[in-house]
Amino acid sequence: MSDGTTVQVSDAAIKRISNILRSAGGANALRISVEGGGCSGFSYKYDLTEAGEPDDLVIERDGARVLIDQISLPYLEGSVVDFVDDLMGQSFQIRNPNAVASCGCGTSFSI
Repeated sequence: MSDGTTVQVSDAAIKRISNILRSAGGANALRISVEGGGCSGFSYKYDLTEAGEPDDLVIERDGARVLIDQISLPYLEGSVVDFVDDLMGQSFQIRNPNAVASCGCGTSFSI
């Protein structure tokens, strides 16, 4: 699947992902997934990977490639993946309209 409309990736995140992949050795994509756990019930997970799965949502732009598996996709539907560089540090952040609560670190959420 290669339709980038259900999850969007900001220009800042695209630039950071592209830079990471250029120096990542064999990895050619950033996988974003959702798993159970974290202080709010679910947490976001980021992994560099060399291969995708046939049913992954694939978002490709400007040298960046993001993969989202079909199990995680319903939890991320309508989200925007962003990269923030501020006084508190650098991090990927997901603005998720499905989350009814999230923790202070921004990596854990509940639906």
